[in-house]
Amino acid sequence: MYAIFRTGGKQFRAEPGATIRIPSIAAEPGDSVTFDEVLLGANEGDYRLGAPLVGGAAVTAEVVKHGRGEKIIIFKHKRRKNYRRKLGHRQGYTEVRVSGINLG
Repeated sequence: MYAIFRTGGKQFRAEPGATIRIPSIAAEPGDSVTFDEVLLGANEGDYRLGAPLVGGAAVTAEVVKHGRGEKIIIFKHKRRKNYRRKLGHRQGYTEVRVSGINLG
């Protein structure tokens, strides 16, 4: 059993018991969250495809922790103009453990 859901402008595949890193959400570790934008659901060969969403379907998960990803370097320069800029960025994430999938 699995489901494809959307959060933070990205799509993720959820299976019961799986741990997923999603873009940061406002929830404390230990809280339960529900994602109701389910695009596809599958259960033992039975597929439910939404147009665009599957009606009544939801993915429930428990927030495990918050963190920040690896640092990426942004380097800009213009040749022969003595222009150089170096920036770093670390994207925040929330790690969730999928507890259940309801296909409606």
